Amino acid sequence: MLNRLNEILEDCISAAYEAGEAILKIYNEGFHVQEKADHTPVTEADIKANQIILERLMKKYPGAAFLAEESADDLSRQEKDWCFIIDPLDGTKEFIKRSNEFTVNIALVNDQRPVLGVVYIPALRDVYYAVKGKGAFKKEINKAPERIGVSDRTKDIRAAVSRSNSPSNIKEILAGYGIKNIIFAGSALKGCLIASGKAEIYYRGGLTSEWDTAAMQCIVEEAGGILRQLDDSEMLYNRADTLNRKGFYILNREENKIKLKEGSDI
Repeated sequence: MLNRLNEILEDCISAAYEAGEAILKIYNEGFHVQEKADHTPVTEADIKANQIILERLMKKYPGAAFLAEESADDLSRQEKDWCFIIDPLDGTKEFIKRSNEFTVNIALVNDQRPVLGVVYIPALRDVYYAVKGKGAFKKEINKAPERIGVSDRTKDIRAAVSRSNSPSNIKEILAGYGIKNIIFAGSALKGCLIASGKAEIYYRGGLTSEWDTAAMQCIVEEAGGILRQLDDSEMLYNRADTLNRKGFYILNREENKIKLKEGSDI
């Protein structure tokens, strides 16, 4: 599959677009919210987008493994080196709030490391994407793709912060590290903000899952940024335990790394 990454990228972007259209249709027509076993919300849009992406990619790439948020997990995926990791609707809480800050995330990992990432924003019709070794790009509707990169800013840095999952006193917490510029955003948009030079740091201490970070990580790293777990170890994928239990951070530059105070959850 290594020599087919450009073809796979086009297929992933196309699948994300199709899923995004289905999401917007439900978004505009109305939907019901249910609660999953882990107490997180799910809607018809999550399920429909999941179905669309899997049907397209499984048919085209039957030899790959698949890990998708809204599908039952099959640990036989670990026997394969290539695995698609899919979040059909990242930012369901933002979808429910109608904030427009929700995304479709599709990643491909090889030997547990992301080699391709697509983050599509249906409400804006913008797509961020990257292939390992080829750089990161953003394509806006009716415009040519534009190569993106992290900023070189090390002073007066901007923190991307979760709109729905950050502590109520996040401004005070960040002020304790000398950070005054805060950009609130939902879903994988936070990583894309850093990848495109519009923010410099994002720290997440709470639980996330592989499908929340895989596509975003490829885009961030190809844009020149850094994504690591909070203990500074490498984030690997296609694991038996799909939860990112150690948290993670994203930086534009190593110089902007902050040492979290004990008990901090940003």
